[in-house]
Amino acid sequence: MRRRVTTLIGLWVGFGAGACVDGFRGSNVQIDLASAMPAQASVGAVPRANQLPSAGHFSIYGIQTAADRDRLFALDTFEIHPMVDVSSPCFIDVGDHVPHPGLHVSQYGAMIAADTGIPDYQNPPATSTHAQQIEAATAAQRMLDITLLGGDMGIKAVTSASESSYPTVAADCNGPAGQIPPAMCTDAASNQRRLELCQQAWQDDPALWEGTDRVLTVPLAGTTYGLVDGMNPINLAPVGGAQFFVDEALSSMDAFAIYFRTDAAADPGDLLLYGTFTQPTRGTSHVHLTGVVNPSLTAEMVIFADLGEDDVQF
Repeated sequence: MRRRVTTLIGLWVGFGAGACVDGFRGSNVQIDLASAMPAQASVGAVPRANQLPSAGHFSIYGIQTAADRDRLFALDTFEIHPMVDVSSPCFIDVGDHVPHPGLHVSQYGAMIAADTGIPDYQNPPATSTHAQQIEAATAAQRMLDITLLGGDMGIKAVTSASESSYPTVAADCNGPAGQIPPAMCTDAASNQRRLELCQQAWQDDPALWEGTDRVLTVPLAGTTYGLVDGMNPINLAPVGGAQFFVDEALSSMDAFAIYFRTDAAADPGDLLLYGTFTQPTRGTSHVHLTGVVNPSLTAEMVIFADLGEDDVQF
């Protein structure tokens, strides 16, 4: 478990006759989720083994135990998605630095092959330039990386939670203006309409998450809180660790739990992991959470409680 010391010192700033501003009294929750933690299925897809429905979210709860009943306090919500989801209608290229803004990334390799006139980068035409050969080879490598990142052994991202969805995908490239063109539509008009509709959806709900293979920690939309423990299939580097800032001091909690709730279900949903405080260390609290049904489903949590009160000398 990585230890990142994060302290916010409470500031008292006087204004006129004794007015003041209190420091942040919340907590920093850092969590490592085991690789067995299930991701959510693509929108509209039937969940596969070790997947959960797309229309739902995880919640972290603090628990206060009492003689009559336990009391649950919702601390934060999140979702877990594959780093890249080729089936998403808004898995697109965005920005001035890309050759075809709005292009669905699943078509990137074919589009660059057409641009360069090199359908097979290993056997380029004699008339192709060195720059074109590099572009074609880079595109082929990108498509391979996307396959790895989105596969069963790919990276899973811990993300912001949203109940929003994208507009309907049109039946063909000439669909209604309010529907997203299918991925196979790569003409300029389709790319522009896809770009506008996806960006509008992201603007309407800033929590709606969409990942990209270009920069793993900077999504196209939404917030990436971190990654589920695992390995980057491209370079075999270990990845993992997520963090949340919550408003509660958490010093009065007796236990913690992670639930998963589908959008149609009542709170709090299905209990996945549960754990109590262990190994308090120099102003931090360690919680080991274990799956209530699946013991391989674990998480390690470190809590820097009450960041407005810093009485620990490191």
